[in-house]
Amino acid sequence: MPKPGTVYILASRRNGTLYTGVTSDLARRVREHKQGSIPGFTRNYGVQRLVYIEEFDDIQDAMVRERRLKKWNRAWELELIEEANPGWRDLYELVVAGRISSLREWMDYAVLCFFVAWSR
Repeated sequence: MPKPGTVYILASRRNGTLYTGVTSDLARRVREHKQGSIPGFTRNYGVQRLVYIEEFDDIQDAMVRERRLKKWNRAWELELIEEANPGWRDLYELVVAGRISSLREWMDYAVLCFFVAWSR
């Protein structure tokens, strides 16, 4: 049985520095980025905000998607993030709390929050 995987994009801020990665344990990996426990790009540039996630049933498929995204131009990456997370909200707390585990759940959650706020 294949191991599931997640492609994720971190940002330093809205329209800031971006980092695309892949992992089999999203909460752990993003926590490592936030704590700066692994030397490298994200620690050097303060890239800690989880702004995009995309889940796959097979980590091999996630790795292929990551490689494709890394070849995209910046404008396409920004558009991808804007479509899924227009407020560039940090999704990490929702992932850790178990409220979302995929982009689809995040979009459903965002729509629900909008309607709750709108109905008040």
